[in-house]
Amino acid sequence: MNPVFVDSHCHLDFPELAAQFEQIMAHMAGNRVGHALCAGVTLERFPALLELVRRRDNLFAAVGVHPDTETAEPACEPTVATLVELARDPKVVAIGETGLDYYRLQGDLEWQRERFRTHIRAARAAGKPLIIHTRAAAEDTLRLMREEGAEAVGGVMHCFTESQAVAEEALALGFHISFSGIVTFKNAKALKEVARMVPQERLLIETDAPYLAPVPHRGELNEPAYVVHVAEELARLRDTSVETIAAATTENFFRLFAGARRGEA
Repeated sequence: MNPVFVDSHCHLDFPELAAQFEQIMAHMAGNRVGHALCAGVTLERFPALLELVRRRDNLFAAVGVHPDTETAEPACEPTVATLVELARDPKVVAIGETGLDYYRLQGDLEWQRERFRTHIRAARAAGKPLIIHTRAAAEDTLRLMREEGAEAVGGVMHCFTESQAVAEEALALGFHISFSGIVTFKNAKALKEVARMVPQERLLIETDAPYLAPVPHRGELNEPAYVVHVAEELARLRDTSVETIAAATTENFFRLFAGARRGEA
């Protein structure tokens, strides 16, 4: 039997993908990508994301506000109560994406740290795992995870690009590590080493579509069907079969995101 893959993180609600929804779903099916999780980035856009994932049994959602989104209106800033209420929907299987991103923004970023704390508290209140984004902020990300008790719900360090030491600390907190198309890039040598050491039972794969298309599609518009290439690279790096990676990452996905069901398109 051919392997079935899961794209554990994408953004099908983004305009460039939403406009091609039926085609993208057909490509997923043609590449044995059975399920995908669409991560929220703003509260304003979340209703449209939820409506989109309701169109297919094999699509799921996460609710959250991306760390580098500076909300103009106080009403658009997430609260624990708002996130918990939105997470009651059966299609919502996680809180996120959330975390810290010091790469694009400068100055006083305490608001970003407070927002991250809010998401962790909401995840604990809702009993749902976290989808964590961290860029140029690993030390603070891990510190806040520890301070707020993120290990109580667990989750995933999505689109992981940090060091082995950071991976080990996240693993010690019970988190999964998800690799995107970046791991297929020739210059991602350190990341490839991290991909070799993550325990199989904590491994996930993703596209982060429409961004970061893997080789051989680098530079193109990314889509969930391309998660197969991430699995192929992990199989090569770990000296195992694509079938093994597919089976492990699919099993890990449904164990972590317990609210997800193995429905078909």
